Amino acid sequence: MDKSQQSMAKNALGSRRVGAVQGAEALAWPFFADTHRQLALRAAQWAGEALGEWTHDADADGVCRRLVREMGAAGWLAYAVPGEDVGALDLRSICLLRECFAFHGGLADFAFAMQGLGSGAISLAGNAVLKANYLPRVARGEAIAAFALSEPESGSDVGAMATTARREGDSYVLDGVKTWISNGGIADFYVLFARTGEAAGTRGLSAFVVDADTPGINADERIDIIAPHPMATLRLSGCRVPADRMLGSPGEGFKVAMRTLDVFRTSVGAAALGFARRALREAIGYARTRHMFGQVLADFQMTQAKLADMATAVDAAALLVYRAAWTRDTTGKAITREAAMGKMYATESAQQVIDSAVQMFGGLGVVSGHPVERLYREIRALRIYEGATEVQKLIIARQLLSAAEADDKP
Repeated sequence: MDKSQQSMAKNALGSRRVGAVQGAEALAWPFFADTHRQLALRAAQWAGEALGEWTHDADADGVCRRLVREMGAAGWLAYAVPGEDVGALDLRSICLLRECFAFHGGLADFAFAMQGLGSGAISLAGNAVLKANYLPRVARGEAIAAFALSEPESGSDVGAMATTARREGDSYVLDGVKTWISNGGIADFYVLFARTGEAAGTRGLSAFVVDADTPGINADERIDIIAPHPMATLRLSGCRVPADRMLGSPGEGFKVAMRTLDVFRTSVGAAALGFARRALREAIGYARTRHMFGQVLADFQMTQAKLADMATAVDAAALLVYRAAWTRDTTGKAITREAAMGKMYATESAQQVIDSAVQMFGGLGVVSGHPVERLYREIRALRIYEGATEVQKLIIARQLLSAAEADDKP
């Protein structure tokens, strides 16, 4: 690390100061360029000033709408929306921003991430008209995006999708139900997947851009979850969408969905890392000031051992997450295995770190609205969405076995 990098990392330390960078020492790792270090510093400064007023529970719809507008105006959303060339997307930047925003507030991370996930398929497979009509508005925070893949009987098993898209002249008519749709009810448009029937299973799915005000789509059925954010069930009945709103060709929907998730799955691990770093910071601060039995909590060896476990889990998660992001950015190769490892380990270990922080706070840790109580609710969903932990294990194992088979061939 040269002197400029040392100075940057040193200036970023002191996590209780507004604008300080969480995990600042990691910025010295060779995964990052100076542009990433500068981005992390700028994001931390903005988040420390702009996100202090946000709470997790108050008017999630209104907070998300406002966050999207303000993040767009500040230029952050442009990092998650690659525009015409998804290859230009820098995954390390997305991960650094998600880690930063998650550290400060779950809804901030959610608002940022969904703009990228909801528009990523358009960047990957949209025609020039669709890209021009949607992507600039998403990047500016003028349109809220959503990704509608899951169904009541089709979550991890995408091939069981039942929503249909029937061709009629120059349109497709969509019928079915989508559920667990983040931004459902506040989105301006949905990237929505339906069965067009070119083949059985996943090979007969296609992707469409559907405006929220299209007749025949209804998002009135909202879903309340433990860490409140906008979510709904979508019901489609005779929803007519122009054929030119299809992303890619008929039957390519599964491929589009998986390519989109491969890009953003790593960043889920980065969000978990942000939550875990915040829990560790809160735990250290409390342990240093909580008096009991004539000393402070941090003087007890059991406390020290727990803090050591938490810090090690945080660093291990960071190494896996940023290994995956660096690999994609620098080699352009698929990171299916690396992304699955980063997402799985970061989310699972963050759950353990946050649980340890709650335990350390005792009764305070379960008081509604306390920082570690909010983190406890925020982290749970990350172990499920964009591929549950069990699915990540299958992905990793299949990648390993496939590589072993390839090595056995002469």
